[in-house]
Amino acid sequence: MKVLVIQQKMIGDVLTSSILFEAIKIKYPDAQLHYLINSHTYPVVEGNPYIDKFQFFTPEHEKSKLKLLSFAKQIKKEKYDVVIDVYGKLSSNIISYFSKSPIRISYHKNYNSFIYTDTLKRKTKSEYGISLAIENRIRLLEFIDIKFKDISPKIYLIGREINDAKDYLTGKDLNLKKPIYMISVLGSSPKKTYPFSYMAKVLDNIAKENINAQILFNYIPKQEEDAKAIYDLCKTDTQGQIYFNVFGKSLREFLGITAHCTALIGNEGGAVNMAKALDIPTFTIFNPALNKQNWFGTSETKKHVAVHLSDYVDMSGFDKKSIKDDIFNVYKKFKPEYFRLELIKFLRGRKK
Repeated sequence: MKVLVIQQKMIGDVLTSSILFEAIKIKYPDAQLHYLINSHTYPVVEGNPYIDKFQFFTPEHEKSKLKLLSFAKQIKKEKYDVVIDVYGKLSSNIISYFSKSPIRISYHKNYNSFIYTDTLKRKTKSEYGISLAIENRIRLLEFIDIKFKDISPKIYLIGREINDAKDYLTGKDLNLKKPIYMISVLGSSPKKTYPFSYMAKVLDNIAKENINAQILFNYIPKQEEDAKAIYDLCKTDTQGQIYFNVFGKSLREFLGITAHCTALIGNEGGAVNMAKALDIPTFTIFNPALNKQNWFGTSETKKHVAVHLSDYVDMSGFDKKSIKDDIFNVYKKFKPEYFRLELIKFLRGRKK
């Protein structure tokens, strides 16, 4: 059996959908499994032993209809027995349709019945206590006779990457025997970012709770100005514990560094998913517009903590659209004082 899984766009989604390969290999060990992803997301699935081949969707395919169609025709030549489209948007609809695979699986949408042979309606409530993002993905495999399995995403680093990160951190005067906290200071966009002054307060709380804490910021070069703005809002004592210029220059370097961290704390997003896949404890601050249950399960609470405005404020009068339209004002209601004690408890449970 030859299977193609399609998951484009975000790093967190690509990492989460990689669980399908492990589940399929358990049931069908001789299956050939290919993964169609955006080229920039490859580092989070590099080295995954369950994936036999990658098909890369590039910016050129995204910009040009002709190149997209050409790419879809190349996919058809692979003669896949099964195509599982987790992404479910226009480009993956086209690729799935042109594949002519006898089994084409995706989530149910009113307009896609002619594209796929089997579609699944997403659950809105978890049955197994795990995140809906994972649960709904695994359920896609029911159409190829795979029963539900609780599988978590995993990132596969090699020894050299781990050792290089260790040497880098010690070379920057970090003590690996003391707590190191990776902070996801920024979301993927301003609308997905906890207010700067509130994040600075979170950092002050971390530094006050543990004067030995060594704090790293997760940001990319184009975000440096915003990361520095948060740093400037912190107390002087807190700034003394922040190693602002210690960061991975590539995604794999970030993963190597995070593997040595005591925990990752901050905005919900790809960094949180990556930390979990490295088995690093996380404390996640959710965007109020998101459904926490989509990305956090009750079974995770032994190692991970997630907070959402709805945990502290009655949001029954809000709908998703109104929150998104007024997200900056809604975020202001999500005060760091609400979860300060939960953060302190989390920190105390993870001291080196």
